[in-house]
Amino acid sequence: MTDGFATRAIHAGQQPDSATGSVIPPIHATSTYAQDGVGNQRAGYEYSRTGNPTRTALEECLAALESGAYGLAFSSGMAATDALLRCLVRPGDHLIIPDDAYGGTFRLIDKVLTEWGVEYTPAPVSDPDAIRAAVRPNTRVLWVESPTNPLLNIADLSGLAQLAAETSTRLVVDNTFASSYLQQPLTLGADVVVHSTTKYMGGHSDVVGGAVVTSDERIATDVAFLQNTAGAVPGPFDAWLTLRGVKTLAARMEQHSANAARIAQALREHPKVSRVFYPGLPDHPGHEIAAAQMRRFGGIVSFLHADGEEAAVDVCARTRLFTLAESLGGVESLIEHPGRMTHASVAGSQLQVPSELVRVSVGIEDVDDLLEDLFTALG
Repeated sequence: MTDGFATRAIHAGQQPDSATGSVIPPIHATSTYAQDGVGNQRAGYEYSRTGNPTRTALEECLAALESGAYGLAFSSGMAATDALLRCLVRPGDHLIIPDDAYGGTFRLIDKVLTEWGVEYTPAPVSDPDAIRAAVRPNTRVLWVESPTNPLLNIADLSGLAQLAAETSTRLVVDNTFASSYLQQPLTLGADVVVHSTTKYMGGHSDVVGGAVVTSDERIATDVAFLQNTAGAVPGPFDAWLTLRGVKTLAARMEQHSANAARIAQALREHPKVSRVFYPGLPDHPGHEIAAAQMRRFGGIVSFLHADGEEAAVDVCARTRLFTLAESLGGVESLIEHPGRMTHASVAGSQLQVPSELVRVSVGIEDVDDLLEDLFTALG
């Protein structure tokens, strides 16, 4: 019998401590471990860069939530992204990325991996034909986000998994925006899932982290080797905080999604808003695919201000409950101007975002209060 998602979030990898009976995994704040003779390790632990029991609990839980066999935790989402890409591509290889990818992912690929001889092509994740046309003989990875950041485009993950199989490439899905609760890409055919666990998985804006989850033993082995060798691992307290946050993921995502749906619908009717991006809206071009592969539609809403860039920036400065800050996925609502903040690195590129775009991460506050705050800021 397979436990349900909320049950796994609370129990997977989190058995009561064998020594004390503590129902919460302890924070193993240690750098090293006593050995019972040379090479005779207790429970397999020797040094906390290589492994830590608190991190192990988190990794087992994250793997269970994605229906994967292997989970690997990192110190940030970008550390996870970097390790995975260095395992999957080599000089001379090519990868395909979203044409509206997260700015940090673009920066890593465009400014770092290209110096290593890696080539890339941006393509719209919602257009399978465009992605197929971008595949070259040296393409090794189809890297997608769904929903994308910040324009919330939707990829047909099952269709792209089939394309990856046909072209001998690896399908990697950044599942940060959806979280493991709303979507499990591995069950749809993806090879690897990557997360910034800073966002919905942690959920409380108090810890930075990342994760790679896969059922491919070779990929897991390669990533684990680099995780240990390069050492971009979370400390035990970071792992503990993320694990604590994951316990309430199901309940939080339900409220995030309910609030965001209300706000997206209300923004559609506001005269200062020219367009709303939210896959839960029936007229969103990816609505049907999102409905088929996601439980709900998530907590991120983006919109274009009808009066242009300066008006969009002004809205971000006028809210009371929506805090002006980068990041997303916490219990509190955030607002930002992607063009000048999270996506400043893509300015002048094919991935440049609209200057009048505003992105809101809808929290779990009372939605009527959030609506009043946004509408007051919009004027």
